Amino acid sequence: MVRVGIVGIGFMGMIHYLAYQKIKGAKVTAICEKIPERLAGDWRSIKGNFGPPGRKMDLRGIAKYSDIAELLKDPNVDMVDICLPPALHPEATIAALEAGKHVFCEKPIALTVPAADKMVKTAEKRGKLLLIGHVLPFFAAYRFAYEAVTSGKYGACLGGHFNRVISDPLWLKDFYDPNVCGGPAIDLHIHDAHFIRLLFGMPKAVQSVGRMRGEVPEYFSTQFLFDDPRLVVTATSGVIMQQGRPFTNGYEIHLEKATLVFDSWMNMPVTILTEDGKVKRPKLPARDPVDDFAAELTEVVRCVKNGETSTFLDGRLARDALVLAHREIESVKRRRAVKV
Repeated sequence: MVRVGIVGIGFMGMIHYLAYQKIKGAKVTAICEKIPERLAGDWRSIKGNFGPPGRKMDLRGIAKYSDIAELLKDPNVDMVDICLPPALHPEATIAALEAGKHVFCEKPIALTVPAADKMVKTAEKRGKLLLIGHVLPFFAAYRFAYEAVTSGKYGACLGGHFNRVISDPLWLKDFYDPNVCGGPAIDLHIHDAHFIRLLFGMPKAVQSVGRMRGEVPEYFSTQFLFDDPRLVVTATSGVIMQQGRPFTNGYEIHLEKATLVFDSWMNMPVTILTEDGKVKRPKLPARDPVDDFAAELTEVVRCVKNGETSTFLDGRLARDALVLAHREIESVKRRRAVKV
């Protein structure tokens, strides 16, 4: 049994807590939170853009701490699950690793690349796992795409376009602060940066154009440049001002023998356009959003039990996604291509 201590009971902390209830081999034994009501189990003030609303939780049998240092001393915690704001990820992660705990940290790994590098190096030095919560490969539509590309079933991959756009998240007062949330590139687009890195490896350069809001790009499009001249990979992400726009994500992935299409806003399920002109829609599991996080955490538990990292959640992969996001920000600001 992997004994888990969750640090930070906000929206993602609640989602992780609920997901742990759905999987075998893991148990939440401790939580850490500074808001007294939440520490006592009253989570009704927690809100998010998916999943169930916050409610009162029965936390009997779970150790409760308001100071992370106290949780890290708890011998009944094997792994620390960090759901704090991004700016606090490095300090909490390094403290947990230094305390001899494995770490699963929500994305992004950090706000800056040097901080991410320090987290990765600390994990290696201490011989502990550092896994980062890039959940996208555990969503059915994206897992299907990953397996279609990596299996070679439809021939070599020739690239694709990835889309992730939201209306202005007015409930996040620090969303555009590069020192707190990081803005759309770091908080939102990094999902696709991670998936692109997973599918295609690191590009040699990026070329991004976009609109700025203060110090961060508000809305932008990127071309990822690879040594392979056949690979055409692009992405669009960011915020539009019209609040009628729901959260939108999707892709169009080109392979030699098929094109894969998915769009959440247009209600287009995963669709395969085959080389013989057919249109196929594979039947994928319809799951509650919490189930996707349960699938991610199942992978985390497997890695901790086996003492091995994850193809999808490895800290070095998350670090590379952060590098890409920062290069894209730099390209928007400098209005030219930037080497990776």
